[in-house]
Amino acid sequence: MANSPRIKAILGPTNTGKTHYAIERMLAHRTGIIGLPLRLLAREVYDKIVALRGPSVVALVTGEERIVPPRAQYWVCTVEAMPPGMGCDFLAVDEIQLCADPERGHVFTDRLLNARGLHETLFMGADTMRGVIADLLNPVEFIRRERLSELTYAGSKKISRMPARSAIVGFSVDNLYAIAELLRRQKGGAAVVMGALSPRTRNAQVEMYQNGDVDFLVATDAIGMGLNLDVNHVAFSATEKFDGRRMRPLMPNELAQIAGRAGRHMSHGSFGVTGEAAPLDEGLANAIMNHQFAPIKKLNWRNDRLEFGTAEALIRSLEAAPTDERLIKAREADDLGVLKTLTALPHVRDQIRNANDVRRLWDVCRIPDFRGISHGEHSGLLEKIFGFLQDVNRVPDDWLARQVKRIDRTDGDIDTLSKRLAYIRTWTYVAQRKGWLDDESHWRGVTRAVEDRLSDALHGALTQRFVDRRTSVLLRRLKQKEGLVAEVNDKGEVLVEGQFVGKLEGFRFSQDKSSTPDEAKTLRAASLQALAPEFHLRADRFYNAPDTEIDFTEQGGLMWGEHALGKLVAGSDPLKPQVEAFVDEEAGPDVAQKVTRRLQHFIDRKVATLYEPLLAMSKDETLTGLARGFAFRLVENLGIIPREQIAGEVKELDQDARGALRKHGVRFGQFTIFMPLLLKPAPTRLRLVLWSLSKGLGEFPESPPPGLVTIPVDTSAPEGTDSMSGYRNAGERAIRIDMLERLADLLRTEDSRGGFEATPDMLSITGMTLEQFAALLTGLGYKAEKGEREKVKAAPQVAEPKAEDTPAAEEAKAEDAAPEGDAAVDAPADAEAQKDAGSEEAELEVFYTFTWAPKARNNRRPQRDGEKPRGKPSGKRGKPGGKKGGKPQGAKSFQARPPKKEKAIDPDNPFAAALMGLKDQK
Repeated sequence: MANSPRIKAILGPTNTGKTHYAIERMLAHRTGIIGLPLRLLAREVYDKIVALRGPSVVALVTGEERIVPPRAQYWVCTVEAMPPGMGCDFLAVDEIQLCADPERGHVFTDRLLNARGLHETLFMGADTMRGVIADLLNPVEFIRRERLSELTYAGSKKISRMPARSAIVGFSVDNLYAIAELLRRQKGGAAVVMGALSPRTRNAQVEMYQNGDVDFLVATDAIGMGLNLDVNHVAFSATEKFDGRRMRPLMPNELAQIAGRAGRHMSHGSFGVTGEAAPLDEGLANAIMNHQFAPIKKLNWRNDRLEFGTAEALIRSLEAAPTDERLIKAREADDLGVLKTLTALPHVRDQIRNANDVRRLWDVCRIPDFRGISHGEHSGLLEKIFGFLQDVNRVPDDWLARQVKRIDRTDGDIDTLSKRLAYIRTWTYVAQRKGWLDDESHWRGVTRAVEDRLSDALHGALTQRFVDRRTSVLLRRLKQKEGLVAEVNDKGEVLVEGQFVGKLEGFRFSQDKSSTPDEAKTLRAASLQALAPEFHLRADRFYNAPDTEIDFTEQGGLMWGEHALGKLVAGSDPLKPQVEAFVDEEAGPDVAQKVTRRLQHFIDRKVATLYEPLLAMSKDETLTGLARGFAFRLVENLGIIPREQIAGEVKELDQDARGALRKHGVRFGQFTIFMPLLLKPAPTRLRLVLWSLSKGLGEFPESPPPGLVTIPVDTSAPEGTDSMSGYRNAGERAIRIDMLERLADLLRTEDSRGGFEATPDMLSITGMTLEQFAALLTGLGYKAEKGEREKVKAAPQVAEPKAEDTPAAEEAKAEDAAPEGDAAVDAPADAEAQKDAGSEEAELEVFYTFTWAPKARNNRRPQRDGEKPRGKPSGKRGKPGGKKGGKPQGAKSFQARPPKKEKAIDPDNPFAAALMGLKDQK
């Protein structure tokens, strides 16, 4: 050692083993001190040396942590915390290129110029420092160390395509969190490393990455300062950062420092960009790969020969300019700014009486702004601390206890915990200052305990937010090529390695909603180990299940219990729907075919059962000619056809054809041709589904609740929905078609020309109040005139209906009362009830008088069997003459016989034809 230079500069790119070399050299001496750029790195090196030599001889000194055993031989410090004048045999400063850093450079420059070991001094850093070190230090020995592995540029990659064991670097907290959240969704999670984290939190996050719980790391440029991590690829999410004053691009050597974290020891690494960062220029990428950068020519400097006679003298000495052209004056640091602010306060100036007070004030001003609050708030806090020190020579325990208690809480989100952790660092720093507290040891323990609790809580919050434990477990097991343990429980939940990954719903695996597209393949592949046999077992159970366990929905879905197994699709015929089974491809073709066959059997039997009358009629070979064609129309319309749509075809049917159709349950009503058996709730529900399929509707109308005679009209429903539901629209409400025919039988006996009132039977059939009934008849084409009269005691007698209640009898009466021709006579009507002369004063009652008064073409009464077409040759319908019964237009040319002059018949009266026929038979 005596003949060798005392100063060595170990220069080279990252991953050259410089820090490891410095540790070896320090341990070769009896005493030593090493200065490191980060608190995190200092803790990492401290732990390594403790593992080699034991805790009793190793000290750790940072701004917020001080572990100094009585027999300390080796000191591990942050550069700012290196004690001056230690007189150790060995001294080293890492990352010496930070002499050029605008914020901290003056501290590193001071160590370069003034810090020395008694026997050996090492400065480690980038080769860009060679020239300036050679100019400033003489003699010095330069040792060039080459990178142990190759570093290549990989260009731009999406985060979704980022390879495993990658570190993504950002320069703002919001950016880091957004990237970590994206990695959690796409890759299972990421560890988060920032310089502001406590060593405890940082170590827990790094351990999670190092042991393979996650394959990705999200970090600030803190990882560029010597942190040893197993990183294969470094991706920059940005290439500029805020340096405390402005946003600026990173210098090539700064990019290289961070990119160099890729590849450890002999393992090669790569670097690139991601997110919104633009691809690196080819020249810049080559410079990083070949470690060729412009040399550093200017170092930041601040005078270290401070004058403490007065506050003004101290400020002047701090603002002194360098005399060496290779040094530049550092920009004003936070400590100098606070010093100027406090010395400008009169009461602070009054407290400064001698050089010791100035020195104390300077020590207070050097408390870092860990909290990142405004300059004014930070200055106010330091003003209070200085006041305590001057007034009582101590920071009061009760005041400090209140500050610490406010912070000692582990609830809240990541940002809240991070702020508390930053706040406790202030009090940890205060506890490390000698002579500021009555019991320094106690407060160091208290602040350290609070920091540990907050650190653990922050690690837990980071992990909970940015790591999907389930996916990380699966990825690690798959990477280790271990067989995964998977099972399906009785609830259909699929568990892999005890982790819930989704549910088996019918024959489709429903991935857990928290899974991401990128992890979906992993989860599905793992789940198939359990699903493969389960698919076949379920298919066998389903194939043998009774029809009572299967059902269809009103939207055409096919259900097995609570599971959707398929849906109905349109077939070649409305009564022959096909099925589309919901079966995952992984279940295999055998399972899919078995499920499809069982579903098809179910719906075929359901149609055959509910539409047996219709299907029997379609297969009746005795139906020939017009009857067979008519039967085909009924089958095509699922057993219901509004009469006006096929009036001509009905007219052409003779009595034999009608009789043959009636045998199959066909009813020829005044308004609708239908099969009453198909109006039941079950056939109606299926009919709406079959009709919707045949029409190609996207959303199927739902069937009305069973048992209702009238329902509200849905104006948004597709055309034809009312008929398929078994109803006919009549204004704002629709009436069931079979009940409408019964009502028509009652109305036929009334004088619709002269006017009539509603009878109790009419109201009973519809289940309506008088007002509701009036609205219904108005919807059917009648005019309703409201009136009031005195109410008599005795209820008016109502003639018993002459028609039978059975549908066949009602239909026969309707058709028998429909002779050919339009002539009819008006029946007299007495609209006024008899009054009881001897009754007491009668109450008023409301009544309605109804007359036939169609307002639109579609309200024209339906044509009955045997009637001839009316109206003009052009096909337009005739209208009633005048108020007193004038003859219809075109009556001379198209009526079966001339109308009687004394009274004309309304051709649009739906029930006058019956009376006309009876008169003609006389």
